[in-house]
Amino acid sequence: MSAKPLSFKGFVRTAEQLASKFMSRFDHVAPDALFKQLERAAPEDSLPAVATLLAAARFNADGLIPAIAQQHDTNEVLMMAWMNREALEETLTTQRVCYYSRSRGKLWRKGESSGQQQQLVSAALDCDGDTLLLQVEQTGPACHTGRRSCFYIAVDGEQASITSNPLIDPDDLYGKKT
Repeated sequence: MSAKPLSFKGFVRTAEQLASKFMSRFDHVAPDALFKQLERAAPEDSLPAVATLLAAARFNADGLIPAIAQQHDTNEVLMMAWMNREALEETLTTQRVCYYSRSRGKLWRKGESSGQQQQLVSAALDCDGDTLLLQVEQTGPACHTGRRSCFYIAVDGEQASITSNPLIDPDDLYGKKT
């Protein structure tokens, strides 16, 4: 006895058609070609699962990807740091931003020692899949110098200038260095 085709008011006649309604046209694209294919995507297109996108993300030879943190409500660029897959997965799971410290060789949970945390509002991959943009809610200064942003040295032609003062003395954030 053969199975009867499914019918939902004439829209879907087989299980295969039903499954295709939930699949993205990008689901079967090879990881190394995914971002090239996404160049042609439109906002109404169904995208592959987040796990598929992250598997196709382009981490460098050290297993790291640059992550730019931006204040979500002002668009102020706060900092750039590195993430490995573990840091990215933790960030997406907990909504608390976690980076990878190259100097310490371990995960760096932003604000763990200073209290100046970043809560994730949204995350986006760039067109090549090799850079992340993190929209965050920043608590206090983002920079280890005590400034709101790490980008406080303006370069204009032959001149450079400091554009902001520290909001907090770094010694108060991290303790005096001996």
